[in-house]
Amino acid sequence: MNTPARRLPLWLAVALAICVLDQLTKQLASAYLDYAIPQAVLPGFNLTLLHNTGAAFSLFHDQAGWQRWFFATIAVVVSAAVVWWMARLEPGQAWAPLALALVLGGACGNLVDRVLLGYVVDFVQIYYERWSWPAFNVADAAISVGAVMLIVRGPRPAAAVPQQ
Repeated sequence: MNTPARRLPLWLAVALAICVLDQLTKQLASAYLDYAIPQAVLPGFNLTLLHNTGAAFSLFHDQAGWQRWFFATIAVVVSAAVVWWMARLEPGQAWAPLALALVLGGACGNLVDRVLLGYVVDFVQIYYERWSWPAFNVADAAISVGAVMLIVRGPRPAAAVPQQ
């Protein structure tokens, strides 16, 4: 039987892969990019190394430092809730556990930065003319895609199996 608990290791492995990919790309960005100096890749797309001590979109970045442990604690609580949720999904779902694995992997990737560095490494910059989206990273992208997947589709109950 394909129970949620039996598939949990697969989805945790996906989350771990996202976290590892996030950390590898952040190490590469930190090693090869100069801080705050954009490197053009394509029109509308730069690689720009930035350090974010705040939350998404640099909210609270100018605070005295409390935000580091506050956001780290939130990441731990969210990660635990996501694992709990993943373990209780109905069998036969693929969309919801993938979405949750993306959120979990991204949360863990940014958590590693907060705990070890005190800030999150961002390096992807999207812009159009004078408008620029706040810099982000692989973890942020995974969290965003996972959240949109949950909003658009959400977890669905398992299909009823006719009894014979």
